[in-house]
Amino acid sequence: MVMVALMLGALVLSSTIAAAQEIKFVPRNRTFISVGGGGEALLHFTGFESWNPYFLGHIAASGTQLAWEPLFYYSWMADEEVPWLGESYQYNADFTELTIKIRAGAEWSDGAPFTARDVAFTLNMLRDNAPALRYSTDIKKWVKDAQVVDELTVRVMLNIPNPRFVFSYLTNFSDTGLWIIPEHIWKDQDPTTFTNYDIAKGWPVVTAPYRLALSTADQAIWDLREDWWAAKIGFQPLPKVERVIFLPAFDEIKHAMMMIVNEVDVSLCLSPGNIKRVFEMNPKVSTFSGDKPPFGYIDWWPTAMGLNSSEPPFDDPEIRWAISYAINRDEVVTYGLEGYGTATRVTFPEFTALIPYIDSIQDLLEQYDTNEFNPQKSAEIMKRKGYIKDNDGFWVGPDGKRFEITIVSFPVLEGVCPPVVENLRRAGFDATFHLPADFFSRMSLGTAKAFIFGHAASVRDPYKTLDLYHSRFVVPTGETTFPFYRWANPEFDKIVDEMATIAYDDPKTLTLFRQAMEIWLKELPDIPLVSFYHRNPINYTYWTGWPTEDDPYVNDANWHKTLLLMLVRLQPTQ
Repeated sequence: MVMVALMLGALVLSSTIAAAQEIKFVPRNRTFISVGGGGEALLHFTGFESWNPYFLGHIAASGTQLAWEPLFYYSWMADEEVPWLGESYQYNADFTELTIKIRAGAEWSDGAPFTARDVAFTLNMLRDNAPALRYSTDIKKWVKDAQVVDELTVRVMLNIPNPRFVFSYLTNFSDTGLWIIPEHIWKDQDPTTFTNYDIAKGWPVVTAPYRLALSTADQAIWDLREDWWAAKIGFQPLPKVERVIFLPAFDEIKHAMMMIVNEVDVSLCLSPGNIKRVFEMNPKVSTFSGDKPPFGYIDWWPTAMGLNSSEPPFDDPEIRWAISYAINRDEVVTYGLEGYGTATRVTFPEFTALIPYIDSIQDLLEQYDTNEFNPQKSAEIMKRKGYIKDNDGFWVGPDGKRFEITIVSFPVLEGVCPPVVENLRRAGFDATFHLPADFFSRMSLGTAKAFIFGHAASVRDPYKTLDLYHSRFVVPTGETTFPFYRWANPEFDKIVDEMATIAYDDPKTLTLFRQAMEIWLKELPDIPLVSFYHRNPINYTYWTGWPTEDDPYVNDANWHKTLLLMLVRLQPTQ
């Protein structure tokens, strides 16, 4: 079949490649194969010769989510914080100073000890290289200095109070969390150009129980290290998974076929229809919710139509509202999600911890109804702005050009794009969509003026999602940034900055949230569409111990930074 060549390359390999890369044979029943993930991984991996996780535009897709273990993990499924490379942390009274204790016995893959020096180096390196590296803009804002107290203690001095610093940056959950890097490897390198890739040297040097054995455009192979520090000190069992293979994303049909014939163990999300077809053809395949709807779970990643709000015509909030009024969310759910989904009014997931916040602004959502489908209101705004319709029914501006909306997205949202585009076209917008391999770079550069994407942010309070729209991320189109909404409102910034200085469970958070949403809803820098469901098929043919509704120890997304929590729990089926 289509994937035979790939899988032969992954599992048996030619003797020439095996000799060159020192790839040993590992049987299929001890191999974990993951297909699809975040990042520019459509058909081929584009960054396979770079293992610098801080390059802008870099998203975990082929191992960065696994390689660098965090100080702490957090599972929003279990609402549980799991100390890992870090043992504990403590803030001072006003949240301007943070002391972190490092776990004794942790080591890098080259045998060097993991110490407080690595944590301090990472934070100071990011601070000193803003805005050129991922996370660096945030770290420059918050970190005055990171100091080594002793080998197992690091003190972080903050510029202003931030009781969320550990949770926001030093804790891995979903797609978030810093990568702590080894000082002894990086200290003499330029982090803005260092690729961190040389398998012969053992690069990347990591803390995880796996080493990179092969990295190509078609796959990345990570092999088990018997000398993993956590097993040596009795902190965690050595995983039973001896090899992890990451494959890039293909179209859904290929993913489904690979799952049916047991070529993969976990896949990027499938549509409800394809999930059901896989169930029919392979009874060993299931999902987090089993074989019953919704065939998964609501993720932290509500889907919206983002815009480059620094560029006309999208810099006009009335135009953004005109676009929103043109979209029928019921049709997006019916045709894009096959009826298995829900519209969302805000860009926060409807998690238990966040529902009180969403409920507190019901009156604002009545005033600014982000789900209102009203083509007449849309047309009224467009006419008021000087647009008229041409003979084909598309809006034409005063400059004589059609109002074009070219939406960029990626395969996991492929189903959502067509009904959105059809709605916009019926309303007079000359809309199209594309799924380019470099979709993330286009959003980061701002050359994708419109995009359908999700929101990797809030799970227990609204701060992180609100912070996505902070103006400190706004740079001119053509310069890379993340987040990439390019919307600026000084009053909104002030509110979010104040929220950042108080604890997530402080009652004042609710008051500030309302103030921020009054501005956000009026301006609408991001157009809410639908909740996002992880419908990740999981295969029990070779592995058991997957997270489920009955045992929700973590979510099962193969591209999330909690993947290791799943790998240490999996057991061979045979």
